[in-house]
Amino acid sequence: MKFLDIKTDFALKKVFGSEDSEDILIDFLNSIIRFENNHKIWNLAIVDPYNIPMLKGMKDTYVDVKAELDDNSHLIIEMQVLNHEGFEKRILYNAAKKYSAQLKKGEDYHLLNPVIALTIADFSLFPEQPDLISQYKLLEKQRLTEYSDDIELIFIELPKFTKAEHELQSIQDKWLYFIKNAGSLEFVPKNSNKEIEKAYQIANEANFSEEELELQHRKRDWVYIQKSSIELASKAGREEGLQEGLEKGIEQGMEKGVEQGRDEVTRKIVLNLTKEKVPIAVIKTVTGLTVDTIEQIQKTLN
Repeated sequence: MKFLDIKTDFALKKVFGSEDSEDILIDFLNSIIRFENNHKIWNLAIVDPYNIPMLKGMKDTYVDVKAELDDNSHLIIEMQVLNHEGFEKRILYNAAKKYSAQLKKGEDYHLLNPVIALTIADFSLFPEQPDLISQYKLLEKQRLTEYSDDIELIFIELPKFTKAEHELQSIQDKWLYFIKNAGSLEFVPKNSNKEIEKAYQIANEANFSEEELELQHRKRDWVYIQKSSIELASKAGREEGLQEGLEKGIEQGMEKGVEQGRDEVTRKIVLNLTKEKVPIAVIKTVTGLTVDTIEQIQKTLN
């Protein structure tokens, strides 16, 4: 079997946001969110179910799933693949907007229900702290007492999840392994529960139309190009180069990389993309190298 990459395309929406995904989403959330008094989610309603995505010029770098929990809390799940300036503020803004939008003109404030914003980041957001999952609420500064739990921000930093398949123990481990590694797997890992097995089946490329697969793969390739552009520009240590990489794409980012004599960076990018089973045509676009040069670098993996 071949599965879609949950991190870099709209498979997240397909898996967790389809009309028949309630059981999958409930199992995933109960493994991630630490509710008070050991509360568990038993029911939820998915808002804005999955449809074939329109990529809008490849500018969107995230996709979200919205749901309402059994206690009337509102949930926003977002997969963010590229870091950008103001990212943390946008997360808070979207949660606050969702919170305030609940009331119609003249309605009482007590009708407001909590909002939970769960963000899965494919980059290190808080490098100074080791926690894989971070959970934030409004607190009093001195005594750390809660002011309100009506807005809660939860972040999962995928680079901090490093377990191999044989190290998976908890349901949380198995869900995070699925999200991080599904795109490079060819079989469903052993000892997965029925919800996780169902998630793998939904992510199986055989279940997607040609139109969906084309859009998914174009999105994946676009993300690889953007990520490589950012990496090359940042390696140069020049903010100007980073901005050019973000705004103008891989071509100018690569030019700066070559000018700085960073052949080793390019080689590592080829090896990383090869491990992710990215087609040579895409690697050629990302690096600007010839096919022969790419194949020579790939031989060093053996």
